[in-house]
Amino acid sequence: MRRRITLTAAAAGFALLLAGCSGAIDTGTGGDAASDDGTIPRPAACDEENPYLAVALPNLTNPYYVAMKQGFEDQGAAQGFDVEVQIANDDDAQQLSQVQTMLQKEPCALALNAVKSEPAAAIVKAANDAGVPVFTVNVTVSPEALEAQGASIVQYLGADNAAGGEQMAEQVLADFGDDAELTIGFVTEPDEVPTVERDGGFESVISSNPNAEIVATVDGNVKPDDSLAATTEMLSGNPDINVIFASTGPGTYGALQGLDGHPDVSLYGFCASEEPVEGQYKGCVAQEPESYGAQVVDQVREWVDGATPAEEILLPLKLFVTGETPAPGEVG
Repeated sequence: MRRRITLTAAAAGFALLLAGCSGAIDTGTGGDAASDDGTIPRPAACDEENPYLAVALPNLTNPYYVAMKQGFEDQGAAQGFDVEVQIANDDDAQQLSQVQTMLQKEPCALALNAVKSEPAAAIVKAANDAGVPVFTVNVTVSPEALEAQGASIVQYLGADNAAGGEQMAEQVLADFGDDAELTIGFVTEPDEVPTVERDGGFESVISSNPNAEIVATVDGNVKPDDSLAATTEMLSGNPDINVIFASTGPGTYGALQGLDGHPDVSLYGFCASEEPVEGQYKGCVAQEPESYGAQVVDQVREWVDGATPAEEILLPLKLFVTGETPAPGEVG
């Protein structure tokens, strides 16, 4: 049975790992490199004094990934890994090429924050075929695409995305009332698993209000400029919107700029980097990506030392409301 672990802030240590007697990884579905019992062999590189850890990230234009890169590098050094981080500049093909190059260096493991959920399955497949375990972070690789590729991951670690959406909807209901007239627009990324989960969490809670209606969903492409343009267009076509939910940090920042001239619209979302929650910007939830990178490194180290990784680790998000400001590294 698939194990799912949700960590609270007080229990974010690594006691969640169960000690194992084998270095092999149970991956469930298994790729071509998997043995008949569904395990992936332990790469020889894991037995080196400083095992090579390959890391693939989408970009460094988003402060989220700048922080995550720092977490991988700092904790990698602390845990005795030789860490290489490659940045794909939001290009799926480039990320696949970068990973293929790193796989030729025979890493102990691959830590993957994919550019996009569906194309990432090909990256996982390449690692499976090379006998390299894949630890994913933040962006969930599409389960359907993994099945189609015959590929599998060892672990996913990231925010409890659905819970983050739920937190924001709960804050909207607390601010407006349980039966207020709410006309809602989403600024999201409809092709990514995490943002779909965030939107779904928000919708599941806001639907308790019979007077709440989601009237528009636009693609902010996880970029401030695109989100600004999408918000402007959405408000132009839906002048009755009084609440916007933005499911990414760059989306929240862009949507905030798009509120100019729309004083009756309130914004809730995943936190924009170091942006004060004030005025029309009513609330946000934050991740801690530097910690996520560090925790993935710790997960790989625990596995190298003989532990059995949990298949999924979901981390809580921090709530910010009016008058508060996320610190550096606390971002959506």
